[in-house]
Amino acid sequence: MQKSLFLAPAAVIIFILYFTVFGDRGLLRINHLHRDLDDMQKHLSELKEENDKLKREIAALQSDRRYLESIARRDFGLVRGNEVIYQFPGGKGGAAAAAEPAPAPVPQQPAAAAPAGSKGGAHAAPATPAAAPKAKTGK
Repeated sequence: MQKSLFLAPAAVIIFILYFTVFGDRGLLRINHLHRDLDDMQKHLSELKEENDKLKREIAALQSDRRYLESIARRDFGLVRGNEVIYQFPGGKGGAAAAAEPAPAPVPQQPAAAAPAGSKGGAHAAPATPAAAPKAKTGK
């Protein structure tokens, strides 16, 4: 009898402790939710930084003509009317590249372009490798 009086409260305490640790609102679940919260806050701060960076880029694209021109030159290959573009072969170095002579760089005149001070910035046709005449080798 004395044993059963001791086992009943012990079983209830073990039952309560089990759900306190392993239940839906237990300590393990709370710890997991705290880790998820930290990860979400870190991700949120990264997204806010990226959003701020994009807002600064939008403002620069809307107001800074030099930045707009640098983007046009870098991404689209646009040039001004008074510029000459030199294109060099872009092969990988090595024994095969050293065995054959490289063609001399050929200056390429840009296509018709708007004057530098005209509205709209640097507008010109992109310099393409197909437009450059190919140098002949003496073989």
